[in-house]
Amino acid sequence: MTVPSTATATVDSKVVLITGASSGIGEATARRLAAAGHRVLLGARRTDRIAAIAEDIRSTGGSADHHELDVTSLDSVRAFVRAAHELHGRVDVLVNNAGVMPLSTLDALKVDEWNRMIDVNLRGVLHGIAAVLPAMRAQGAGHIVNIASVSGHRVDPTAAVYSATKFAVRALSEGLRQESRDLRVTVISPGLTHSELTEGISDPGAREAARDMMKIAIPAAAIGEAINYAISQPLEVDVNEVVIRPTAQS
Repeated sequence: MTVPSTATATVDSKVVLITGASSGIGEATARRLAAAGHRVLLGARRTDRIAAIAEDIRSTGGSADHHELDVTSLDSVRAFVRAAHELHGRVDVLVNNAGVMPLSTLDALKVDEWNRMIDVNLRGVLHGIAAVLPAMRAQGAGHIVNIASVSGHRVDPTAAVYSATKFAVRALSEGLRQESRDLRVTVISPGLTHSELTEGISDPGAREAARDMMKIAIPAAAIGEAINYAISQPLEVDVNEVVIRPTAQS
């Protein structure tokens, strides 16, 4: 369900779609971009949660709507994009943020979790690109922001498959950037950031180690600020990649 926003957009506001917007980086990004005057559409499976966030944003004068979204389904992602067109007539920015991180060593053979990471972290990004690219090409402009990770720059024990998906996101983003002359592509690679990602780790040892590392994590708002910076640049300026870590992270 999509709830229309009654907020009035500013002249320079963009229509921004955010996947995985029910918590963490997605929620923080929605709040930051709405505060900057952009019109945000929040997508996630937890519709009650994104409805509450959108209502809270509207209560402070922002423009926010929500729509149920499962990034593993191309039909669902296309419906999400159609909802934005029905509301605002265009899509300026897609933030491909939805992700999962069930860490474990490979010999644990958690094949279902490997496939889940591939489906959400990689296929979900591809679905987002497929859903918005035709419209962005037609309107002659657009901006795709893909959330990768510092795990897309390095590989650590328990993170082999997660890192593989994030390396792939960076590769896809660079390929899309090189294929584009009127489309901007940005990769945001967060380090340890407060989110619900660690709650999806079923391996007890990996979960405990991740929770211990999170003691130095930065707030999700720091990533939202970086996204706001990237999309606020002049159209001829493409911020290709931003890596953001806690100062204390090695």
